[in-house]
Amino acid sequence: MAEEEPAGVELNISIEKVCFIIVKAREFDAKVDPVEPDPGSNPADSGEREVLEDYADDPAVDELRTAINGLNDDETVDLIALAWLGRGDFDKAEWKEARALAVERHRHRSAAYLMGMPALGDYLEEGLSVLGYSCEDYEIDRL
Repeated sequence: MAEEEPAGVELNISIEKVCFIIVKAREFDAKVDPVEPDPGSNPADSGEREVLEDYADDPAVDELRTAINGLNDDETVDLIALAWLGRGDFDKAEWKEARALAVERHRHRSAAYLMGMPALGDYLEEGLSVLGYSCEDYEIDRL
């Protein structure tokens, strides 16, 4: 029996872009409320916990928002549909329906919508997996 294409689903967004967004989403998801609202000037004094604390000027938030906002409409629709697939709202056979709903609901607030998902990175990774894709090849260059 011949092997099927990775997913039988061709994405409008590159796997590399999705993987980058997964990394940024996980950095964003790892954030916690600040212990002290105005951190000291010396990170060593605080055990460098500011890296994990969620401040308004946090670069992780800006990087994730910029990455999502930099996508074209088709890429954004695929990203939303991947998140829904990974969350279990749709399965592989319903990919076209997921995309159609994402097209219907896609507005210019996609970054806020996606960033509001508490486990966005996990959902996107699972969505890729359901379609037969993986970030394994892209993570090597980033670690």
